[in-house]
Amino acid sequence: MLKNVGLLDRIVRFVLFLGFALFGLLNLSTGLWWIGLFGLIFLVTGIAGYCPIWHALKVKTISVKKL
Repeated sequence: MLKNVGLLDRIVRFVLFLGFALFGLLNLSTGLWWIGLFGLIFLVTGIAGYCPIWHALKVKTISVKKL
């Protein structure tokens, strides 16, 4: 699979996941818990190292090692 998400981008995605998950957990009683589910998008793309939106925009935040 293609990789287009670099290390710093992955770290930001994990932080965003934690933020959304925490928001969802803190708002279980208010009915806004579902917003926390958006964090799963950041988690999956961070783990996989691939973002379909970056691919469509032809953006790569991963560094390519030159021989």
